[in-house]
Order: sequence, then C-alpha cells, then structure tokens
Amino acid sequence: MYEYIKGNLIEINPTYAVVDAHGIGYFINISLNTYSKLSEKKECLLYIHQTIREDAHILYGFFDKKEREIFELLISVSGIGPNTARMMLSSLSSFEIKEAINTNNVTLLKSVKGIGAKSAQRIIIDLKDKLGKFEETGEFLSSQNNTNKDEALSGLVMLGFSKNAVEKVLNKIISENNNLDIEELIKLALKRL
Repeated sequence: MYEYIKGNLIEINPTYAVVDAHGIGYFINISLNTYSKLSEKKECLLYIHQTIREDAHILYGFFDKKEREIFELLISVSGIGPNTARMMLSSLSSFEIKEAINTNNVTLLKSVKGIGAKSAQRIIIDLKDKLGKFEETGEFLSSQNNTNKDEALSGLVMLGFSKNAVEKVLNKIISENNNLDIEELIKLALKRL
C-alpha cells in the first residue's frame, strides 16, 4: 500500500493529476478540493488510497490526510464506492461532510449527486460514532483562470455527466455570476445536474 506520492505535477485537471515521481508518471484521481489546492503548484505531495480490482489498480490522491480519512470512511459504508466518495468530496469539503454526519444533516448529504435519502441516512448511522468532534477551518484556496468554463466542463464530463447538459448548466451559472473560479463553478453545477 502506498502512503503518498511526491513529485513533479505534469498534468492537472479537476478530476485527476499526473505526478512524475522518479521517471514514473502516476495517474491519480483527485477531488475538486484537492484540485483547487494543487492548481498553482509545480511539485506536489498527494496522500494515496489504492483500490485494486481484477481489471485495474486505481490511485486516489488527497492534498491532506483528513480528506483521505473521510474518503476511506465513506467507502466503508455499504453502497458508497470510490467514485461516489470522490463526488462527495468534490461537492463538499471534508469539514462539511463531518459536520453533516455529526449533526444528522441528511439534506446536505442528499445535495450531492448520486446520494439519496437512504444513502445519506446510512452514511450518518455508520460513521457518526467513528468521527467524533472535528476541528478544521474548511477553507480552500482557489485560483482564477481564463479557461474556467472549459476546465469545469472537462471535469464534469469526466465524472460521467452529459456534455450538453453540463454546458447548459455552466452557461446559466456564468450568466448569473461570471466571476466564479473553477471550484465554485463545478460545485454549483453539481448541485444543479
């Protein structure tokens, strides 16, 4: 099992990063929150969770151990797979997820695409005792980029959404407020898709 991968950031987009560590390029799936922290960096250290299936070895990377801890807790819940957990960590911060679980906030968890009332309740029941109290600022750094819409579109399409539907939602969001960064665009789009 890998603990972390440290190296040069060769490529980054809202759903994955390619990290060169000693001449080997690792394709690492990331959340939107991790993306926002990495977007200006040339070198990075990502804490890794590895999933091994019959047909693939998949790496998930996180900017900090707290986000990885939440990811691993989420995938321990029956019915929540790695992609759903990553979607949750793209829509909400690790702080927001822990707070929602600690306060039985089913509505907030249901706001994530792919999480229904039963899944939200199962997450709360299974994880409430494991979490305890949590202290974190919950703030993430973000960057302004000229191609925010294109990167948001690319990221959402890679998460499995239809390009036409995503484009319509992004155009509507941008018409309401054209001063949003990629992270905000994707979060708002995830709530509307």
